[in-house]
Parts: sequence; C-alpha cells; structure tokens
Amino acid sequence: MSSAHFEKVQEMIKEIDAQMPRTADELEQFRVRYLGAKNQIKPLFAMMKDVAPEERKNFGLLLNEAKQKAETIFSESQDQLKTQSNNKDKRFDTTAPGLPLPLGARHPVSIVLNQIIDIFRRIGFTVVENREIEDEWHNFTALNTPDDHPARDMTDTYYLKNDLTRMLRSQTSTVQVHEMESKKPPIRIISPGRVYRNETISARAHAQFHQVEGLYVDKDVSFADMKQVIKHFARELYGDDVRIRLRPSYFPFTEPSAEVDVYWGLNSEEDYRMTKGTGWLEIMGCGMVDPNVLEMCGIDPKMYTGFAFGMGIERQAMRKYKINDIRMLFENDIRFLSQFSSAH
Repeated sequence: MSSAHFEKVQEMIKEIDAQMPRTADELEQFRVRYLGAKNQIKPLFAMMKDVAPEERKNFGLLLNEAKQKAETIFSESQDQLKTQSNNKDKRFDTTAPGLPLPLGARHPVSIVLNQIIDIFRRIGFTVVENREIEDEWHNFTALNTPDDHPARDMTDTYYLKNDLTRMLRSQTSTVQVHEMESKKPPIRIISPGRVYRNETISARAHAQFHQVEGLYVDKDVSFADMKQVIKHFARELYGDDVRIRLRPSYFPFTEPSAEVDVYWGLNSEEDYRMTKGTGWLEIMGCGMVDPNVLEMCGIDPKMYTGFAFGMGIERQAMRKYKINDIRMLFENDIRFLSQFSSAH
C-alpha cells in the first residue's frame, strides 16, 4: 500500500514538472490546480495515515517536494510573463529620431600641451617621459640644489609617508637628469608631465599641475641659441606680433638664468589684475645648464654646453584663453569645458 502512495506522489511531481504556463490564463489554471484552495496536491496529504510510520518522514518530504515544485514553476512563469509585458510596453519606434548625444571636447590643458609638443617637435626636439615618484638625487642633488635649499623642506615637497627619501617630483627637470645619465650628447628633448608642490590652492596656484621642460646639450650651444628657440616658440604659440623679454633670474641648475615674459597688454581692468599693472606676464624660466649639473650627470662640461627651459602648461592655457582662475582647469565643469569643443 505504501509503495502505491509513493508512486502516486511521484506521478504528481512529474505532472507538475511538465507544466509550462505561457499565458495569463494558463498560469491561473495552473494555480487553481496545484496551489488553490482545492488543489490536487492537498488530498495526497490525507494518505499520510495509510503510510507505515517508518516511511512517513520520506513520504512527507516527497509531498513537500511536489508543493515546492508547483510554487517554483508558478513564480518563475509569473515573472516571465511580467517581463514580457514590460518589454511589450517599452517597444519603441525604430524610425523615430534618436536623442542627440553631446560631443566631448579636449581639455584646454591638453590642447595647449599638444600645441607646445608640436612646436618643439618641428625643430628637432624629442618627447621623453619618466616616472613621477623620484629620489632626492634626481629631484634635487643632480640639479645642483643645495642640501639647505627651501625646496627640499616638507612645506614645499610631497614626501612619501613610508619612505622619506622618495617624493612626488616637483619638476619635470628630473627627466633631463635621467636622459643625461643614460645618453651621450647631442641631447635635444622636451619632457611633459605632471608635477606636485605643497602650495596653497588659489586662483593662480595649485598643488598639482603640468610642466614641459626642454633641454639641449651639444658642443658650442650658446645663450643666443636658447633665445632664438624661445622666440620661435613664442611666435608659434602667441602669434607673429608677440613681444617677449628676458629678465635675469636664479635657478640652481642653470647659470646664467632668466625668466621670459610676453606682453599681455593693459587694455582692461582684467589685464591690470593679471599683469599686476605691468602689462607683462611670465611664461617660463630658462638658462644655460650649470657645469656642475653636466658633471654630476657624467657629461664633460669642458666639451659640452647646453640650455634648459621650463613652463607650466596651466599658465600657458590661462594666458592663451584668458582664464582667470587656475582652479577652473581642475573642476571638470562641463559648462566650462564645452567652450573648447572647437579649439585647435
């Protein structure tokens, strides 16, 4: 008798398993037949009293399997029908015009950086990049920076927390050191990249920015050669009528050193503010490579000379597009960036 009861439940499970409601009507019929108040599984529970006591546990498990299978099939079929209904509601007209997608734009820093690289490439400079985490030798010592120079202090340089002998580079001049250590002159390179300085963020300064450093080392390189290269660069970037001037300055790794200004003008109140009333804006620092730097990098200063220059790309972008706050270049405001979609 018990075996017949077991067989009847197993047949019920096979019957349920073969069901696959595909419409709302079929799903409702399935629910009434197997899960409703008068479902076909319920009478099978009444047969429990006729099953031998030692087999009742297994018989109960088999009944539960039948009920759970019915519930699972009902739930899955119900979800499938809902999904089909939602998809049907969301059908769209393939002939309707699509939504316009806003075009991206190059960042003003990228625009100016690419222009600068192109200018120097056309006159024989090669682009070289290197690491952003440096040691004291490449960031300071090899660039003739004294041990007591303020730039070495933690108030100016970002040192690594777990290794105070390494730091985020404060200038891309470090790339020049790597090149001079590994190659023999002639060397004619520019090194674009990101640099970091512990500065208070304001309208004119930021803790991270981009630089392009240039280096030319060969026999008989002169200050006049450097001046011609800088004149050519200024004309190419700012126009043929640009006016520049060189002012004496000091950098540990160049001697003599100079700062280069372009004439901005004094035609508006903004011009007075940007130039501090002088009409001139600094665009870069430059100078002849100090013989000590050449010697520390393994280049004979009696045989070779060279010049170096460096500029901040954000500053160039600000001057080129008359942007009055450097922070705007780091905020990723699409309203600001979209202005440069047609810039070249």
